[in-house]
Amino acid sequence: MTLVSLQLPPFSTAAPLAQAALLEGMLEAAWLVDGGSRRILAVNAGAVALLGSSAGQWVGQSVESLASTPEDLLFWQEAAQDSSAQLLSDTLLRHADGQMLWVTRRISFIRDAAASGGGFWLVSVRDQTPQRQAEEEREALVAELQATLESTADGILVVDLAGRIRSFNRRFASLWGIPPDLLRERNDEAVQTWMRRSVVDGAAYMARQAAIQDAALLQSSDVISLLDGRVLERVSLPQFSRGRPIGRVYSYRDLSEKLAASQRIEELAHSDMLTGLPNRRALAERIDHAHAMAKRESAPFALLNVDLDRFKQINDTLGHSYGDRVLREVAERLKACLREVDLVARLGADEFALLIHQADARGAENAARRVQEAMARPFCFDTLSFTVTCSTGIALFPGDGSSADELLGSAEQAMHWVKESGRAAFHFHQPRKDVDLLSRMRLDHAMRQALQEGQFRLHYQPQINLANGQVIGAEALIRWRDPLRGEISPSEFIPVAEESGFIVAIGEWVLHQAVEQAARWLRQGWRMPVAVNVSALQFQQSQFADTVAHALRASGLPPGLLELELTESILLRDAEEALRRLQSLAALGVGMSIDDFGTGYSSLGYLKRFPIQRLKIDRSFVTGLPADASDAGIVNAIIQMGQALRLHVIAEGVETDAQRDFLLRAGCDEFQGYLYAPALGPQEFEERVWRSGNPSSPGGGMRLMGGLLI
Repeated sequence: MTLVSLQLPPFSTAAPLAQAALLEGMLEAAWLVDGGSRRILAVNAGAVALLGSSAGQWVGQSVESLASTPEDLLFWQEAAQDSSAQLLSDTLLRHADGQMLWVTRRISFIRDAAASGGGFWLVSVRDQTPQRQAEEEREALVAELQATLESTADGILVVDLAGRIRSFNRRFASLWGIPPDLLRERNDEAVQTWMRRSVVDGAAYMARQAAIQDAALLQSSDVISLLDGRVLERVSLPQFSRGRPIGRVYSYRDLSEKLAASQRIEELAHSDMLTGLPNRRALAERIDHAHAMAKRESAPFALLNVDLDRFKQINDTLGHSYGDRVLREVAERLKACLREVDLVARLGADEFALLIHQADARGAENAARRVQEAMARPFCFDTLSFTVTCSTGIALFPGDGSSADELLGSAEQAMHWVKESGRAAFHFHQPRKDVDLLSRMRLDHAMRQALQEGQFRLHYQPQINLANGQVIGAEALIRWRDPLRGEISPSEFIPVAEESGFIVAIGEWVLHQAVEQAARWLRQGWRMPVAVNVSALQFQQSQFADTVAHALRASGLPPGLLELELTESILLRDAEEALRRLQSLAALGVGMSIDDFGTGYSSLGYLKRFPIQRLKIDRSFVTGLPADASDAGIVNAIIQMGQALRLHVIAEGVETDAQRDFLLRAGCDEFQGYLYAPALGPQEFEERVWRSGNPSSPGGGMRLMGGLLI
């Protein structure tokens, strides 16, 4: 190290060679200060490198230039009176570029009688900035690590290879309920004792803990049950530094809520939320178990499907809260009907199932009677008292099915039979050929394809005025020729369409096709009214009147040339709603008739209010005319009633002259049937009715229909 000194002015004494050599030999940055004048006599290269200033900037300056803190100034003031003062402290020095440096600074006095002031002050400085920066970075890193530990939802415990606690977070203390003072004391034995006393099996816990601690490279995952009922998951991983294990990190997670949620999900997956009964899934598992037991012990069992009758009325009139109370009460009553080994489940809505173990037909019947008796008791809620009946279907193993799905299906079919037969009873399943059900499914699918592929067509059966023989209208009838099956009768596919709801789409197609055909005839100069059958489901559609209006607008057909044939059941299911829809249709100007009249129950009061123009006598009453006295009496009554209500009466299914003559004498207005013609294709209809010179051809006679001149 090179000593930089100054040629001192006359008032100074040059630094002795001994002190100069001392300054030159020092590793730290150093300054030599005159004891009398307290001016800097010399600096070494370390000082120049440390502070970034040249030697010339320092030599000759007052020692106060080295003072960067109040402590330094106070020291030099005291040093003027006391040369024995010394200073060793950490302080800050300013670099030439303005940066502050952390240093350890020592100031001591070197006595020299020949020197001014009796000696020299030696100022030595060691740069601590890199060390302080490293410490700050280490502290920041530790703070970040601690913040990371505190931010995690898991409890973290870090130990060394000997098991001594090195670090932890607050979540760890919270999970284990360890008092903060115990952790602050770093009493590892007390902490381990606390943890051992907190678990259900302390001995097993400590044995596992020792095994983990002894295996420095082991990774483990355990579940720990605490005395307070909570369950913790413990994951342990070795901690490495420079490729060597230095300790272990434990993470603890509370699984209590997760396990409770899983248990709740499992319960919900197997139970009904409203009643607490097992659900369909749980029932299926119990049926499979009963199946296995029955096969092993050769013992049959029974399954009952119980469906409440007209339960929708309770929800609609009393509200869903009362409906829920009824369902809970039903669940309790059904459970009271069973033995402890039996099971009652809720399948959904107002449908329940009872699994009766080791029961033959007699045992199943006894259970069904107990259900009927239990349900016969009135339900009393608040000030209300009412009765809820049920329909019960019974399936027996193994005759009615060998699996849960088959037994449930058989019991449900038997229940529906009870519904259709009047409700409030029970019925055993009667095996049906699966091929029939499969055939209906295939027929339903084929119908839908037929509509898309244009396989349906319309035929038209002429309607004849009995008085003069004129053709005064036509009834549109659907026909279907399947490429593989050939002609399929409407009596075969229409019931399937009504059951599946596809009758609505078919009905709309028939309506548009018939209206378009009548409009086409009208454009050719031939006014031919058409009658279209309307199904109950189609009539109940809220947009039905709009559909009719759209069909008329699209074709340009006058509304008076369209008649809608409705069944009695349509009109009597909800008379007020039916009246509103009939009035909407009447406002369009279309005619309306009641089809198959006499096969249902009709109210004269309703007939008087409804805007109906015609009654159609069902073919079942025409077949026996004139020999069958009952048919003759019914037909005469219908005709007289129609006349009293000023309605036109038309008979269908007329096949003989005798039938026609009887109807004419009785006062019937019109007829249709094979006596004149079957249902014909459009071209055949034109050939038979129009081009054959029928009086109804253009220029021929006209009839008064529904108040409209046609």
